[in-house]
Amino acid sequence: MKKFTLLPLAALVASSMAMADDIKVLKFSEDGTPTTFDPVQAGTTYANTVTTAVYDTLYEYKYLKSPFELKPNLALDMPQVSEDGLTYTIKLKKGVKFIDDPAFADGKGREVTAEDFVYSIKRHFDPKNRSQGSWLWTGKIVGVDDWKANGSDYSKTIEGVQALDSHTVQIKLIKPFPQLTYTLAMGYSSIVPVEAVEKYGRELSVHPVGSGPFKLVSHNSTKTVLEKNTDYRQETFDLAGSGYDEKVHGFTGIASLEGKTLPIVDRVELNWVKQASARWNSFSKGTEIVNTTLQNEQMNEVLASKHPVQLKPEYAERFNFRVNPEAGLVYNFFNFDDEYFGYSNDPEINAANKALRCAIVKSFNWPQRVNRFYLGIGEAYPGFIVPGTDGFDPNMDQSSIKQDIAGAKKLLKQHGWTKQNLPVLNYPGVSSTRNKQFFEQFRGNLTKIGYPKKKVRQKTYATFGDFNKDVKMSKTQLIPMGWGLDYPDAENTLQLFYGPNRSPGSNGSNYNNPEFNKLYEQASVMQPSPERTEIYKKMNQMVVDDCVGIGGYSRTRIRMWHKNAIMWPQRDVMGNYLKYVDIKS
Repeated sequence: MKKFTLLPLAALVASSMAMADDIKVLKFSEDGTPTTFDPVQAGTTYANTVTTAVYDTLYEYKYLKSPFELKPNLALDMPQVSEDGLTYTIKLKKGVKFIDDPAFADGKGREVTAEDFVYSIKRHFDPKNRSQGSWLWTGKIVGVDDWKANGSDYSKTIEGVQALDSHTVQIKLIKPFPQLTYTLAMGYSSIVPVEAVEKYGRELSVHPVGSGPFKLVSHNSTKTVLEKNTDYRQETFDLAGSGYDEKVHGFTGIASLEGKTLPIVDRVELNWVKQASARWNSFSKGTEIVNTTLQNEQMNEVLASKHPVQLKPEYAERFNFRVNPEAGLVYNFFNFDDEYFGYSNDPEINAANKALRCAIVKSFNWPQRVNRFYLGIGEAYPGFIVPGTDGFDPNMDQSSIKQDIAGAKKLLKQHGWTKQNLPVLNYPGVSSTRNKQFFEQFRGNLTKIGYPKKKVRQKTYATFGDFNKDVKMSKTQLIPMGWGLDYPDAENTLQLFYGPNRSPGSNGSNYNNPEFNKLYEQASVMQPSPERTEIYKKMNQMVVDDCVGIGGYSRTRIRMWHKNAIMWPQRDVMGNYLKYVDIKS
């Protein structure tokens, strides 16, 4: 991709800054590349990292708090919510300005107002923007769907999203949506000025104009450079408010950030390094990127122990590390649209299809998968509720994640499955060595329960986009994928099984169980409570009993960073964290 420079002036400023002795530069890295910074399209972790650094959202997550907890960002306080849970009133901070940019009449950034938030939400329901985030509010906010259907006229008011005055937003819901405030911390809800959209059009994707702690200087396929927004509102690091725990975070030096003005570093160089070996080499040099995630290739070289995780002395001397499960999971779903996996009106066929699904689940060997591909660290868990979210039950029956070859064979025999009538299985995935190994392991375990090797085939795709397109069109028998939480609530994974969300929606399995749907609809409007937790547990058990898929497993990440970088590496759910990082000279 050709290098894109935001402004000649900005480039000159950045160049002069780089020559200054006291400039703090964070050489950050990730293993993928963003393709857009337009909030309506910011659907990847990589795009979200930049989007939440250059734009503002009403809320953000406390930097160090676990479990995750929201706090006001551009909002003045947490929302005022009506007793019926349908009306949210949110006050915005005054005096916050967009960055200076030629999009504005005098080149000077104007104040951010409530109308800017309303406009930014409307953009998601304008078909020409092809929003990836509209699903968050579709069918939930009063009037947005009608506004879209009636031509997306920006001059028309939407009843459910209004500016009561210049600094007060009101959101009206069709039905209670307890997760609404979480969505207002996502990159999708970033606040964009209409002037920038009108001036740059599609170029907004590489020319963001926000009010966040940083502004974009340049971007290409290997590096994105951000510069401190010197007009960023007065904000200081609050140790207690960030969720600091001396026992957990003490070794990082983060306590020294107390009271520092945000953002702390002057410049961020985000290096997009996809190849694991190249990223490790850059990290190891000591003069390039300051953070990485340990990969299988480096495990034996770096780790002294896996249980517990400990670095070898020579690495412990140079680097900090943390071990944390991702806020998400990996899984293999069955496609219930498939004649061999789905429901049937014929009770005998229906029972046989379920037996086939359950036999395949029983064939799966999680310890083998974890040892081969995930550093041998972490354990699978039954069901699809991610640890750390409401409804996860550590005491749930473990039988669904234990390999049971005899049990699988018995099921197949009881329901008349033989080598002759077992269907051909096409295991889909992007063409890569890793996915080839996934397939071989999957097929190897199936042969142990009597599945003919020649009937288990790999179906490869050139890109993830090609694969995902077939999933969205219900053209794959199996769906081996991962899901990162959009917000820390079990509803976000349970909705993967809600019937109305079927392909091309998030329910790629096309599972449609009326009892599950009813429970989902009941729980989805409830505030957190013991009653809701029990419903979540019941729903999770239901999809386990129906053998909807093979799951779940949350990958355990070993984050490493140089000791001169004062940081707490985040990736899952979180956004807007670059402003909290410091670099010691």
